[in-house]
Amino acid sequence: MIKITLPDGSVREYNEGVTAYDVAASISQGLAKAVLAAEVDGEVWDLTRPITKDSSLKLLKFEDEGGKKTFWHSSAHLMAEAIEEAYPGVKFWVGPAVEDKFYYDIDLGDRKLTEEDLGKLEKRMLELAKQGNKYVRTAMPKAEAVAYFTEKGDEYKLDLLQNLNDGEITFYQQGNFTDLCRGPHIPSTDYIKAAKLLSVAGAYWKGDEKNKQLTRVYGITFPKQAQLDAHLAMLEEARKNDHRTLGRELEIFTFDEEVGPGLPLWLPKGAAIIEKLEKLAKESEHEQGYVRVKSPHLAKEAMYLRSGHLPYYADSMFPPMELDGQKYYLKAMNCPHHHKIFGALPKSYRDLPMRLAEYGTCYRYEQSGELFGLMRVRSMQMNDAHIYCTKAQFADEFMKVNELYVKYFKIFGIDKYQMRFSKHEPSKLGQKYIDNAPLWQETEAMVREVLVKSGVPFVEVADEAAFYGPKIDIQLWSAIGKEFTIATNQVDFAQAERFDLTFMNEHNEKERPIIIHRAPLGTHERFIGFLLEHYGGKFPLWLAPEQIAILPISDKYMDYAREVQQSLRKAGFEVTLDDRAEKIGKKIRDTEIKRTPYMLVVGEKEAADRAVAVRRQGKGDLGTMPLTDFIAQAKAEVENYQ
Repeated sequence: MIKITLPDGSVREYNEGVTAYDVAASISQGLAKAVLAAEVDGEVWDLTRPITKDSSLKLLKFEDEGGKKTFWHSSAHLMAEAIEEAYPGVKFWVGPAVEDKFYYDIDLGDRKLTEEDLGKLEKRMLELAKQGNKYVRTAMPKAEAVAYFTEKGDEYKLDLLQNLNDGEITFYQQGNFTDLCRGPHIPSTDYIKAAKLLSVAGAYWKGDEKNKQLTRVYGITFPKQAQLDAHLAMLEEARKNDHRTLGRELEIFTFDEEVGPGLPLWLPKGAAIIEKLEKLAKESEHEQGYVRVKSPHLAKEAMYLRSGHLPYYADSMFPPMELDGQKYYLKAMNCPHHHKIFGALPKSYRDLPMRLAEYGTCYRYEQSGELFGLMRVRSMQMNDAHIYCTKAQFADEFMKVNELYVKYFKIFGIDKYQMRFSKHEPSKLGQKYIDNAPLWQETEAMVREVLVKSGVPFVEVADEAAFYGPKIDIQLWSAIGKEFTIATNQVDFAQAERFDLTFMNEHNEKERPIIIHRAPLGTHERFIGFLLEHYGGKFPLWLAPEQIAILPISDKYMDYAREVQQSLRKAGFEVTLDDRAEKIGKKIRDTEIKRTPYMLVVGEKEAADRAVAVRRQGKGDLGTMPLTDFIAQAKAEVENYQ
């Protein structure tokens, strides 16, 4: 008999070889019908995979991240079966679940797959799903796997096999489709009730633009048609509020080929938003005792070797520049520079905690196929800070960082968020992670304790930590339900030793600080991209790059309109004056499209009374009031945004 520990702490005994499906069925048949996969000792498994030792078990439904990803990865295989049937001889690279969809990268040879073909493939997918074919997992020795794909002439799978050893290779088959895959998968295809193939795109093999371009097909599936309908409605709303479209329409940012891909240019209105976000961050950080520093945009190779970012992070850094026999790298992160600043002068325990903040510009070489508007760029301005503290101060400092996150969520009207607690994977110590198991366990326990005490919603995820310590990624949902990863909060127990950072403790002995990396507002690029979609371009008054538009009814009232403009500018507002020879109705419609929070219409009566006729974005006509009253009201609205 083996013992299975469930999430509520209860322990059940089963015969060796029991499956997660068997466990679910022993609890209730309803549960057995709802589960899609299982998390066994932190790893997601097939429901039908035998469990042979004492284990912890979490049953995963579609609502769970692991269940959803398993469902979508299985759907990618179903889509591949339909594609292989329609295009015999096609070769497949990888087909993962990503964010809110799945895809497969395929080599069609000389053939083309167009948007028009998606409907036929989608229909065939659902026909295959109804067959209820099981997803069958088979382990295979490496030699047999190599022989199998050599016979097929599949260079893509042979490439994958190079990095796999005996005992690591599994195949999955459903119906007439077989592929090299680690899994996991749902039990059978008939769990898939609704499908939509979304788009076709090009993608370089391995994301390297020097390699062959493959065809990438995106799709989405659900256990129920109603779920798909709701998702497609959300996608349509998201399309209308896409930050790339809004950024262009509202003149926030632009890209230029001569500047380079992934290198955004901020237009005046975008720069105005940046200034306001920086002001908010600087005021909030000043209240919490942060001090501001500045660091250069590049550094010698030696510093990044010391920090460990080379070679761990080399693929994400721009190639080095050589000068006087030295290699210099554009900085991909601010932390090593801040460590140098901390270590520049002797420190006592009385100096701690020390909180160093900087809106530092960083450069990361994202692959061209991964660039996406402001969400994935190569140049970014990061709301960065590093806190150097004692172990006794850690919990309080980490708590304060979490409180700052929550404060920002309230300011920006973010109602749904989740902390993603990313931990290390013990089997990868010394490879992907710093090799110090006791310190990993201690640090992760400290982070977990603070999260529980904070009362914030969080989930624990294995094998996603930073190489130097556990981290928290902040998942936000916009007003239309779209999910974003915006900010991060990391614990670092390695860099203090690497940079020989110390302070003198109460006993006049040297001690190493704990380092907290935090960026509550992430980067300007990603956060403004999020805010564009979150607000649908309708920024609150305090943040709007163009706060008030003055609309004179005719040229006769232009002098008074300019007086109003000057008064508002003196009061600190961003104001435009529409001096076009257009009818007032068109001016109002055009300003509505620009999503300016306030429109002030001025004509004969307003000029005589020193007043303005006020229109509010989304609310229409608010009536006429004295200009001084409007200024006082607008000032109060700006000042009370927090």
